[in-house]
Amino acid sequence: MITVAAVRWSIVVRRGELTDKAWQRIEPLLPATDGRGRPWRDHRQVIDGILCRWRTGAPWRDIPKRYGPWQTCYERFKRWDTDGTWARLLEQMQVKDDSVGNVEWSFAIDSTISRAHQHAAGARKGGTTAGRSIRSNRKSGRRSADPGED
Repeated sequence: MITVAAVRWSIVVRRGELTDKAWQRIEPLLPATDGRGRPWRDHRQVIDGILCRWRTGAPWRDIPKRYGPWQTCYERFKRWDTDGTWARLLEQMQVKDDSVGNVEWSFAIDSTISRAHQHAAGARKGGTTAGRSIRSNRKSGRRSADPGED
């Protein structure tokens, strides 16, 4: 017996969703359920929801209903980011693809220097002279560079 979900995920692939070939590579690298608590929603469905959010830049609440509740997608994304699942997944995929020659590594080094205006550096409004503050002597009206000098 073929269920509707099995047909939907194996035959019809919407733009930006995981293909069967990609899913076969990713599935073994994902964490398995430990048997405690409520069973997790299908990893593939949730990952497609996360990819939809990344691709469109839409808020989490605007993820289409076919990926399940937006809270599930957000929580799974956050949990896997915290525990390092995304980093491990990326590393494993890069190592595997690099070993068969599918990754082309290129590096770009930029030596651009950006300078801020002196007023943007957080200096006080009154300014300073050679690293010392300028204080005025209230009695004589003179300015002195040394705070102890009167």
